[in-house]
Amino acid sequence: MGHAAEILGVTQAFLRSLDAAKLLTPGRSEGGHRRYSRYQLRLAARARELIDQGTALDSACRIIILEDQLAEARRINTELQHTHRRKLDQPGPASG
Repeated sequence: MGHAAEILGVTQAFLRSLDAAKLLTPGRSEGGHRRYSRYQLRLAARARELIDQGTALDSACRIIILEDQLAEARRINTELQHTHRRKLDQPGPASG
């Protein structure tokens, strides 16, 4: 946790507050230390950004969740559009 806080330029208490708010659920090492993924570090950095702009912690967490859901929906939409285009580009059965 200390290394993650150092990378992000935040306090360990800030990371614990994101854990308490259920924005992050870090893994645990065998020694019980919190371990953050790169994705979780990006979420924490975004939370810090929003909070620095004056957004309350609970609101920042909700914004981040909604941003993440929107990004996933856009990814799925793009994937479906590509699949649909490929189907349209395939030649149909020969008529004769």
